[in-house]
Amino acid sequence: MQTNVGSINDMLQQQPPIPTPPQVITTKDLSYLKDAMSWELDAFKKFHFYAEHAKNPETKQLLNQVGSMHQKHYNTLLHHLTNDNNSVMATIPAPPKQQ
Repeated sequence: MQTNVGSINDMLQQQPPIPTPPQVITTKDLSYLKDAMSWELDAFKKFHFYAEHAKNPETKQLLNQVGSMHQKHYNTLLHHLTNDNNSVMATIPAPPKQQ
């Protein structure tokens, strides 16, 4: 079982970091973020539930690790939503008006 835990840990650590999000969040972006947050929260809750009911300590540890990863992703997405969208929009020049 240790091999499986080790290989999953390696896989999780090799993922590239998320690039810097845009300064402004569009309505469509917000919809995608809400969906992603819902999926991450759901995954976190499921892994937490399974970890509580796991008998094998290695399985319990792995489930907790994966659950923590999903919680971290959820918190990262939540942090991206803390931008004050109105103040950022005010700094963007308006497009030229077409005549």
